[in-house]
Amino acid sequence: MNEKEVEMDGVKDSNDIHTQLEASINQMESVENGNITGTVVEVRDDTVFVDIGLGRDGQIRISEFGDERPNVGDKVTVFLKNPSGRDGLPEVSKLKADETRLWEEFKKAFDDKTAVDGTIAAVTKGGYKVNLGGGIEAFLPISQADSQKVEKEEKLIGIKDKFYIDRLYSNSKRNVVVNRRKYLEEKIDRNRDKFFNEIKIGDSVKGTVKSFTSFGAFIDLGGFDGLLHINDMSWGHVTRPKDFVKKGQEIELKVIRLDPEGKRINLSLKHFTEDPWVHFEEKYHVNDVVTGKVTKLTDFGAFIELEEGIEGLAHISEFSWTKKVNKPSDMVKEGDEVKCMILGYDIQAGRVSLGLKQVTANPWDAIGDKYPVGTKLKGKVVKITNSGAFVQLEEGIDAFLSGEDLSWTKKVKHPGSEIKVDQELDVVVTECDPSNRRIRVGVKQLTDNPWKEFASEFKPGSTLEGTVSSITDFGIFVKAPNGIEGLVNKANLSEDRDTPFEEAVKKYNVGDKVNVYVVSIDVEKGKVAFSVKEYKKAQARAEISQYMSSSNDDDGAYTIGDSLKNQKEDK
Repeated sequence: MNEKEVEMDGVKDSNDIHTQLEASINQMESVENGNITGTVVEVRDDTVFVDIGLGRDGQIRISEFGDERPNVGDKVTVFLKNPSGRDGLPEVSKLKADETRLWEEFKKAFDDKTAVDGTIAAVTKGGYKVNLGGGIEAFLPISQADSQKVEKEEKLIGIKDKFYIDRLYSNSKRNVVVNRRKYLEEKIDRNRDKFFNEIKIGDSVKGTVKSFTSFGAFIDLGGFDGLLHINDMSWGHVTRPKDFVKKGQEIELKVIRLDPEGKRINLSLKHFTEDPWVHFEEKYHVNDVVTGKVTKLTDFGAFIELEEGIEGLAHISEFSWTKKVNKPSDMVKEGDEVKCMILGYDIQAGRVSLGLKQVTANPWDAIGDKYPVGTKLKGKVVKITNSGAFVQLEEGIDAFLSGEDLSWTKKVKHPGSEIKVDQELDVVVTECDPSNRRIRVGVKQLTDNPWKEFASEFKPGSTLEGTVSSITDFGIFVKAPNGIEGLVNKANLSEDRDTPFEEAVKKYNVGDKVNVYVVSIDVEKGKVAFSVKEYKKAQARAEISQYMSSSNDDDGAYTIGDSLKNQKEDK
């Protein structure tokens, strides 16, 4: 009996062991892809113990759980590497289980074209390493890393986002290539469509200043841009967009234009305040004298702010009554407070025309009384031209001195040969025209006109002795004793018609004394024509007259000079 009981107990124990082993084998066979679900039974500093139903707990390094520390009782899926590993303990891995599960999810996401979660972990050649979890790393090409060009690669490190799987290589290394740019662009399109569907003109929106251009600033409204034009930053004149907004600044703006087809959004800062032009005519009128601040200088004038949002232009021609202003900066500078007059305005265009000179008296209004014709005064040569010179009579008042008015008798080819800049001159006013702002002066008019005296002394037909002053291709110039210079035309140089001018002129040299006959005088033009040929003819006539007289009266002493004198008296 006892032996039988012992035998029966042995059979019973043997059956229990086989039953347990069979149960374990059946459980392992039911594990799909090596994954099995267990329960956390203990959590230590570096180890997590998981009951997977094999009698002994599996041990997992706590680092495999990442940032989420498990709690006792949590269900966790692990990969069973070996039911009886080191020291007979089950060898399990959470990372391996995650990898197996995630890989199946990635294949589905790739097929379904859905995005997966990931974290940009590090910069690598040509792009980034992206941690997809479960120990799986993907490659992110830099061209697909952002919706815009990546300027600084390090800025994207640590970003958690969604990624599309571009390529999936199911080999031993399980290579993955992902695309963040596509996901961002789709997100931006969704946000933009939502913006156009929900936002109306006049609504206020918030955005971040993204970048600047010469015509304004681009505002990031959530991955898509709106334009804050330079003209919509202020009701006044804006020169630099950076004076109104800063890069990276979050600002509130008004929506003033929407173009869904062109995907354009125009924003405004100035529309938060009332347009100052609405009340312009209540405050300002033409011919009003106002005070403003110079905000900007250009080649053609100065912009002057009358109040915030109201800015006018003083054209360079309206700077001074008398001065020729070459550059606005010669008269005013940015920041100056100046008085000016409103000359005109256009409310629709937002323009005001201003004048600086109109707030002072126009000196030309009194110039006729101050400088009547005949006034003698001193002036300073300020500029010389080919035809004359400008002589300053007072600050801003210049008179013109023609080269012809420098001398009664001298032919001035260029005024610079007679006068110099900064030279003081005695002049007389010969013309004063305030309406056209013109004054003319002369130097020669300070003395009597020698041509009148010459014309009264030497009438046409008279003779005189002069000096050859110059020889030209068309004749010789002869200067009379009183400085008057006349021309002996080449046709009047020789009485012999057969003698060519080139031969006849060889008899004369500059400085030679020569007797000439006065052919004609033009006092107004300052011209006199002389003739050697006519002089010799007159000489011949005088000799004939003397001969005839001597034949009638042998005792009479009659000379050529007497004959010429008589001719002169007859005139």
